Amino acid sequence: MSDTIILSGVVHEVPEDLKETFLVDRELLEKWNKLTPLARNEWICWVTIVKKSETRKEHILRLSEDLLKGKKRPCCWPGCPHRQPSKIA
Repeated sequence: MSDTIILSGVVHEVPEDLKETFLVDRELLEKWNKLTPLARNEWICWVTIVKKSETRKEHILRLSEDLLKGKKRPCCWPGCPHRQPSKIA
């Protein structure tokens, strides 16, 4: 499966544990790759910003469930704090 493409976000790369989740579920991977780069970035940040490994596992599970249900972004998430706001010319 080395030719499998897993698209990343704007600021964040897809972490290994999330890649593993996508590699075992083709439908989930397809839905992931159809998201916008900003939406993927929000999900990656939402998964990786937590401190406890148990919480991270819960977030990956919820990401999987929500994407398969058609959700595009994490619920009740204020957004990735790592993105710089657009500069107005």
